[in-house]
Amino acid sequence: QVQLVESGGGLVQAGGSLRLSCAASGSIVSIDHMRWYRGAPGKQREFVAIVTGDGRPNYADSVKGRFTISRDNAKNTVYLQMNSLKPEDTAVYYCNADVRTIEFGGRTYWGQGTQVTVSS
Repeated sequence: QVQLVESGGGLVQAGGSLRLSCAASGSIVSIDHMRWYRGAPGKQREFVAIVTGDGRPNYADSVKGRFTISRDNAKNTVYLQMNSLKPEDTAVYYCNADVRTIEFGGRTYWGQGTQVTVSS
């Protein structure tokens, strides 16, 4: 089985920065796209950023220019560097990855989430 574990969330003042990490573990053959989503109370979970298997990033308009997604394939880890944080960035942040294993083939897995709170 595959597990995704996020870390790096916390409480920060508006204008501050945080760096989230998400490490995948298990019997992994390969990882294709890796993504970050976020969910705020009373709102639908929304896409934040994606990095493709060959390292190309893309972002939601709401975070473009402030957030940077990257990956370390040797560590099966995806990162989200969040700068110039705003109160509206407050949410639980989830990572998501398309992982191939010998036992289950290609599947999409989710992490358990990490809370980010931005105070005004």
